[in-house]
Amino acid sequence: MKAVATLFPVFFMIGLGMFARVRHLVTPQQKDGANHIVFNVLFPILIFHILFTSTIQFSAMFIVLYVFVVFLLMMGAGKLLGKFTGERFAHISFYMLATCEGGNVALPLYLSIVGASSNTVIFDLAGIAMAFVIIPIMVARTSSGDISTAQMVRKIITNSFVIAVVLGLGLNLLGVYDKLASSQYNELYVNTMSQATAPIIGMILFIIGYNLKIHLDTLGAVLKLLLVRIGGYALIIAGFFILFPAMMADKIFMIAVMIYFMSPTGFVVPMQLEPLFKGNDEYSYTSAIISLNMIVTLVVYALIVVFIA
Repeated sequence: MKAVATLFPVFFMIGLGMFARVRHLVTPQQKDGANHIVFNVLFPILIFHILFTSTIQFSAMFIVLYVFVVFLLMMGAGKLLGKFTGERFAHISFYMLATCEGGNVALPLYLSIVGASSNTVIFDLAGIAMAFVIIPIMVARTSSGDISTAQMVRKIITNSFVIAVVLGLGLNLLGVYDKLASSQYNELYVNTMSQATAPIIGMILFIIGYNLKIHLDTLGAVLKLLLVRIGGYALIIAGFFILFPAMMADKIFMIAVMIYFMSPTGFVVPMQLEPLFKGNDEYSYTSAIISLNMIVTLVVYALIVVFIA
């Protein structure tokens, strides 16, 4: 029942987005406007807040480094396998192999099994670096065309996500959050962040649903990329057993690894890729990958509950 309570709101918002498109309740222009508000204004605030308030344990840095490296390797594998997964979407498909949706899928499912724990947050540190630093930089380089190095650098350092990451992490390491948390202004900060970030995930899921149209001519490409993603992340899970055997001997940590790396691509990634989209097919393609991967995540969750937990 906990899994249903966790995932039903996700599928509800996706379904609501589909319904709004089919019934013409929201125009594509209105959807794009909402997308820009979430992506350009609200999401950088959320990234700043996550990094500003996170407890960063340097003892976990080897795990973070491993996850970051395998995310890069997955993108590299996606590039090499572009012909297999479909040349039509080869310009964006490899991005959909990097990152996992930790905060809104893996973490709640994980906590529904084990209770209080922050294991998946460790993996998300690498995911944040990928989704909000590496991918924006790569997209900016690809979409900018023939511009000078100085213009490219300026575009990167003025990217709202890069600024949010640098500010959040920098102020955290300087101990600013610890001082704020013990001050009279902490409640003011928490309430402000809650108000600013509350609409984000619901709107992202609504947009994913609005864009979701699985066409027969793209279904093969979607399934092939999903096969590559599942196979690649199965190898990454195996890598945890090889590199971190003592930690994987802990059932709670092992469950975190299995759920996290079988979760779909980070919900924000399709928005990051919009400058590379050539038409509506890319919206449908990325939405379909995330939606079908959610089914895989549910199957893995059920197997863990039955045979491991």
